[in-house]
Amino acid sequence: MVEQFTGTWTLESSDNFDEYMKAIGVNFATRQMGNLAKPNLMISVGDDGLISMKSESTFKTTEIKFKLNEQFDETTADGRNTKNGKLMQEQSWDDKTTTLEREIKDEWKRSETR
Repeated sequence: MVEQFTGTWTLESSDNFDEYMKAIGVNFATRQMGNLAKPNLMISVGDDGLISMKSESTFKTTEIKFKLNEQFDETTADGRNTKNGKLMQEQSWDDKTTTLEREIKDEWKRSETR
């Protein structure tokens, strides 16, 4: 449930973030600011079912609103226009973690459960 994620969260660590930004083509100046930023993330759910994720730092504030299981457009903090349409599930047990990533591709067909 999304409700367990609602509230204000503070970034504690961001491992390999500079390498990630380099790999996706973020310029040097923006990477420097990104590496210094320690944003707070506010997650809330509106009465209309929209999930809001607002990231605030001294450098930039961004906000996205979306519904679960619906693809949405996003302009990232570094100006990239993206589509978000993946469902991520993280499972943790006995000090182990696995992540399941599900994505619908155009060529895939949905099977119906009866």
